[in-house]
Amino acid sequence: MFKSRKWAIALLSCLCLTAGNLRADEGMWLPLHIARLNIGDMQKAGCKLSAEQLYSVNSSSLKDAIVSFGGFCTGEIISGEGLILTNHHCGYGAIQSHSSVEKNYLRDGFWAYSKDQELPNPDLFVKFLVRMEDVSQRVLAKFNDQMTESERRKAAETEFVAIKKEATQGTGFDAEVKPYFDGNEYYLCVYETYRDVRLVGTPPESVGKFGGDTDNWMWPRHTGDFSMFRVYAGKDGKPATYSKDNVPLKPRHFLPVSTSGVKEGDFTMIFGFPGRTNRFLSSYGVKMALDISNPAVVVIRDKKLKLMKENMDANPAVRIKYAAKYAQIANYWKYFIGQSQGLNRLDVVDKKLAEETAFQQWADSDPVRKVKYGKVLAEMGSAFEKLRKFRKSSTYLNEAGLGAEIHTMALGARGLMEALSLPDTSKAKSAKVSAAAADLKEGLWETYKDYDVATDKKLFAAMMKMYREDILEEQQPTILTADLQKKYKGDIDKWTADVFSKSIFADSNKAKAFLAKPDAKVLEKDPAFVSASSFLSNAMTRISPQVMPINADVDRCNRLYVEGTLIMNKDAKKYYPNANSTMRMTYGKVGAYKPKDATYYNFSTTLDGIMEKEDPMNEEFIVPAKLKEIWQRKDYGRWAENGTVPVGFIGNTDITGGNSGSPVINGNGELVGLAFDGNWEAMSGDIAFEPALQRTISCDIRYVLLMIDKYANAQNLINEMKLVQTMPEPPVAPAVVPTVPAIPVADKKMPLATKPAAKKAVPSKK
Repeated sequence: MFKSRKWAIALLSCLCLTAGNLRADEGMWLPLHIARLNIGDMQKAGCKLSAEQLYSVNSSSLKDAIVSFGGFCTGEIISGEGLILTNHHCGYGAIQSHSSVEKNYLRDGFWAYSKDQELPNPDLFVKFLVRMEDVSQRVLAKFNDQMTESERRKAAETEFVAIKKEATQGTGFDAEVKPYFDGNEYYLCVYETYRDVRLVGTPPESVGKFGGDTDNWMWPRHTGDFSMFRVYAGKDGKPATYSKDNVPLKPRHFLPVSTSGVKEGDFTMIFGFPGRTNRFLSSYGVKMALDISNPAVVVIRDKKLKLMKENMDANPAVRIKYAAKYAQIANYWKYFIGQSQGLNRLDVVDKKLAEETAFQQWADSDPVRKVKYGKVLAEMGSAFEKLRKFRKSSTYLNEAGLGAEIHTMALGARGLMEALSLPDTSKAKSAKVSAAAADLKEGLWETYKDYDVATDKKLFAAMMKMYREDILEEQQPTILTADLQKKYKGDIDKWTADVFSKSIFADSNKAKAFLAKPDAKVLEKDPAFVSASSFLSNAMTRISPQVMPINADVDRCNRLYVEGTLIMNKDAKKYYPNANSTMRMTYGKVGAYKPKDATYYNFSTTLDGIMEKEDPMNEEFIVPAKLKEIWQRKDYGRWAENGTVPVGFIGNTDITGGNSGSPVINGNGELVGLAFDGNWEAMSGDIAFEPALQRTISCDIRYVLLMIDKYANAQNLINEMKLVQTMPEPPVAPAVVPTVPAIPVADKKMPLATKPAAKKAVPSKK
């Protein structure tokens, strides 16, 4: 399966795959199907629970302890009073929002020793999955083979509205219907959403992101990546907006916390909300990512990070303001570096080509199949070839063109501009203007709280220069071509100075005065609004009309390719759909691996390893004085094992972004850790799972408990939890782990990075 293998071997393995040799570690399975697809294999591997105990609509089950945290991470309920455990990087935005130079919770940590000390977060929410339902037959019945992709989409959306209305009417629940298997199946998910979520505790970032960017995506890992929140409800137990009268939620289920630890070969499972995978991506899609998309993201974000870090290092206030933004940008900057290296090193294009060769042979071997599927791959290749022309400009639009905050703030005024443009005779104009101004004000004030105009000005100039130099002129907005030349003789620095000196969005006082008396003429002339509108208009009126029909062809080909693949292998393989931010379950075992010749990575790390990495001169590897004292005194209490404290462990479960904060659960349904990362050698995993390499990096719950107990002295939180200790089972002999080629590690001198920020996030990482 690696570089030395030939196509013929890869093709043979694809054709000869049987259900008997499926690996339990691969798969992001729908909890709705556990009883039908997974429970037998899970119980053989060490799960002691029934399918009903894992997922049930009518009874309390494990899924009732899992929450979508803010829509970008996962959290788990660990007490009968709504206590939530998630990652530090998932709570990072909320932690940052409460921090200041005087009260720097990022640097020092924060702990609430009573519920009245817990801090509210107005924009944060958690969602509980109430139930899932297969509505495929109902949606698919609305389609016919003569429909275009656009017609299919419209028909589906119409049916979605009806399905959601029926599912939620009179309940107070939320619902969504999403396509699975590239539009070959459809499922309804019903949620209960709580919007009063309060910060309870967080370690300092010297613990929560120990190792910084050097260790990001790496194993061995020694990061205490956790934070704690609490979900509140109205006195009736129902969702309610923040109020001092709200009470801690009494959950349907919460996870007991195991203090027994894990060992090599232990069964573990993870429930969470993985964001996005693309395991059915064609070889054409992989090539486009390698050639265009990934390099574009990396080069733009590299520039952003360097400029941001200059200002953050020079000013402590800017450092706090931009900490979450920097973390979000840096996380996937390094991810795409690793993904490209992994896709190349593991010959993913060749493996995809082997799968496509098998598909083509299958399609051509039957006259009926040949009519439906015979041209799919050729047409897909043609569509991707056309799409390549526009891929770089679409990537640059998101990363650079609209990458400066002054542009995003200006675009937020489009709703107000629409209201101001209504005829003066319109009776609704005044109300709509007031409502739009109020919405804009809320968004702007949230931005200004963490905004530094000097930093944004540097970013704006740099992004505009990159866009001007790297994108075909025919695909650029007029603001960068004719207007720039006419008004500024092509000088982007002069243009930048003009934008930031004249725009109302560069100055909160100007924005406040404008919103007190909104005026369409002011917006029409505002240089930031004009610039942002030019980028958006260019995308919508010039680029999008050319790209949309190509994307429709890609969607059609993908749908047919996946449909045919499922049919081709229906008796040989159990398939799971790509991640799409809905609840999934994955299971596997704790285990070590060999990333390269003569290198062996054990399955766990310890507090001793933190001290081995300590470097007081490197901000990524500073150890808090109190933690060092705990280590020196060996004051570990009941959280110790073999004279130290376990910090992290790895297993072969299948996760991706959005699984950050997901609980790692043992066979008894008890919490043993929380997932927070994937490993560098398997960065191609979102596109192609590599069983010998793929590992989930998790924080051992005993390190979390040590920090709460001994470091924070927050025994009030320990006392909330249901701690359990089980008798150890006989050891399991470790599996033989194959040696694989090394993947180069990114430059160790990269800027400090962590994971995506809570309120700023999106897509979270592992």
